[in-house]
Amino acid sequence: MGTTTQDLTRLGFSGSRSESNGSRRENGSMSREERLARGLGWFSIGLGMAELLAPGAVSRIAGTRNHKSLVRAYGLRELAAGVGILTSSQPGPWIWSRVAGDLVDLTSLGNVLSGRGNSRGKTAFSIASVAGVTLLDVMCAQKLTSNGSNGYACRAEANLIVNVSPQQCYEFWRNFENLPKFMDYLKSVRTTEGKRSHWVAEVGGRTIEWDAEIESDVPNERITWHSLPGSEVVNSGAVEFERAPGGRGTIVRVQMDYGNMVQALASAVATVAGKHPEQMIRKELVRFKQMMEVGEVITTEGQPSGRRSGGVTWMDRIAR
Repeated sequence: MGTTTQDLTRLGFSGSRSESNGSRRENGSMSREERLARGLGWFSIGLGMAELLAPGAVSRIAGTRNHKSLVRAYGLRELAAGVGILTSSQPGPWIWSRVAGDLVDLTSLGNVLSGRGNSRGKTAFSIASVAGVTLLDVMCAQKLTSNGSNGYACRAEANLIVNVSPQQCYEFWRNFENLPKFMDYLKSVRTTEGKRSHWVAEVGGRTIEWDAEIESDVPNERITWHSLPGSEVVNSGAVEFERAPGGRGTIVRVQMDYGNMVQALASAVATVAGKHPEQMIRKELVRFKQMMEVGEVITTEGQPSGRRSGGVTWMDRIAR
């Protein structure tokens, strides 16, 4: 196989997709939404620590004396969200994960309110407090989604070196019908007319379809594409092929932007499970490397093809 997967230092992904965030951060200042996101991140960590270390006290504040184990679980969720918000360059998906957590909290408090033996006054106050935080989370998430990544909610990038020429990499990738050979969630990609294509994928146990169009096509260097308006899946992608130093093959760089709340939430959940979207893309690039260098995807189970590898879980699929 030769050269292994590696992260390559570079100034940024060329093209307009990286310019919106890059220009904003060059002056070192944060926007109002980013400051709010950091505040929510620290709030998550503080609340998570309280729920982990003093679940009984948190339960009493909510108007119930039970559910300590559940409160601890919520504490772990809050800590994960807080760390994600504070450490991620794209906190939007993590804020959306807070929104999802807020809805779970409101549902739980609603059950407490209707239960017997609980303090309804305390529970009602807790519901009002969580509702206020939820509104703040939604406002922040929507702003980050509309202002960041050219309107996309989540961005992921990965790269590696493939030991073949840029021309070979480009020609294989440019035929989009080859993509299902190393992207296991794709069932098929079919060119329809001109620069447009029809994509079919299996996500979360169901089949979804969308149409995409090529934005730019520079032979042997770069391909960019985006889903068409009205598509169920809102995304855009870019792949670059650059000759590696010392004749070591080709540096392949991939960037994907995802644009709806469901995908953003899935991104955050997958990160908690150790499957960040960038890990997903890197995994696909490893398969691409195998296809280009040895002609097939190698699996750990000795199968001749990795099209439906046993290593792919339901979380892998949802995260995409």
